[in-house]
Amino acid sequence: MKLKRVVPLLAIIALLIGALAACSPKSGGSNGKTVIEIGSQSPLSGGSATLGDAIRLGAKLAIEDRQKEFEKKGFQIKLKDLDDQGDPKKGVANAQILASDKDVLAVVGHLNSGVAIPSSEVYNKNNLAMVSPATTATVVTDRKLPTVNRICARDDFQGPAGANFAVKTLKAKKIFVIQDKTAYGSGLAEQFRDQAKKLGAEIVGYEGITVGEKDFNGVLSQAVAKKPDLIYFGGVYAEGGLIIKQARQKGFDGPIMGGDGLDSSSTVQIAGDSVKGVYLTSVAGDVSKTEKGQAFAKKYKKEFGKNVESYSAYGYDAAGVILDGLMKAIDGNDGKKPTREQVTKAIRSVQNYDGVTTKVSLDDKGDNKFAKVYIYNFTEAKYPPVQKAEISQ
Repeated sequence: MKLKRVVPLLAIIALLIGALAACSPKSGGSNGKTVIEIGSQSPLSGGSATLGDAIRLGAKLAIEDRQKEFEKKGFQIKLKDLDDQGDPKKGVANAQILASDKDVLAVVGHLNSGVAIPSSEVYNKNNLAMVSPATTATVVTDRKLPTVNRICARDDFQGPAGANFAVKTLKAKKIFVIQDKTAYGSGLAEQFRDQAKKLGAEIVGYEGITVGEKDFNGVLSQAVAKKPDLIYFGGVYAEGGLIIKQARQKGFDGPIMGGDGLDSSSTVQIAGDSVKGVYLTSVAGDVSKTEKGQAFAKKYKKEFGKNVESYSAYGYDAAGVILDGLMKAIDGNDGKKPTREQVTKAIRSVQNYDGVTTKVSLDDKGDNKFAKVYIYNFTEAKYPPVQKAEISQ
């Protein structure tokens, strides 16, 4: 008899627990707050992982810094970070994962333009806003998708800025250009090449290499034979560091130049002492130039045990723009969880966001009106390089 009484009692308790669970909010956090997720896509493995992880950590720190602000409104913000591996196919697959999660209301990303372009098509179909800290290809925003934004400068600003410096300051008259055939590398190299030609420089070579290659003796033999005043590389540090090292081994002692893909401590690790005399343009500012930036770098090091990389602060600021837009959308929705459409509109309307290294006001294409380009020079085998110039649009 006692067993018969216990079984129905257990069944009733189970039903009550199930009913309570059904009444609980689907997106409830551990602290009883409603969860809102911000996605993050960048390469956390592979040849660009140093830069990609910097974006992720910057975004994570931004969310941690503003968590209490959102908790007062009844929300818990979580970062859903995915590794796009610098691969367009992986980026699209991850974009579909983020789009299918209704708690994800915006995305920080990407690093690589070639990954951002197809992934953003998925975001746009699902009204999911992205704010990129690093994608520079012109086509990223020229499509005028309402969900696509970036806080950094474009290739049609960065490439010509590099060419102006190469020709006018470094006095390069003969230039050999190498690019990695990606949307980023080829786009940047083309912009550099075209501006250098306008300024009267002779492009004595324009050759492509393949991402993942290790031996660049063939293309560098061509370059050295042309006796250029400067070698320019459009691509990232995994190949760029080896090109620098192997060019020096072949006896080329002139200036080598590249874009923000070389703005990484990994460039120094790969190239070693050969990095001396290398110049680069970057869309990322030097955090050490301001008190706010110095404080950020100190906090970042304490939190993650790592020194800041070029895009650490830009990951932070990209997330900051999202958080500003998100808060605006919450307030405009009577304090309730906003829709993706509301968040998308609110992010695009962000003006005069005062970030760690950049001010942000988004135009009708999603570009930042205050984006700048910086010129750096490695005077020794040490990161970061020395800032030589700051160029406004």
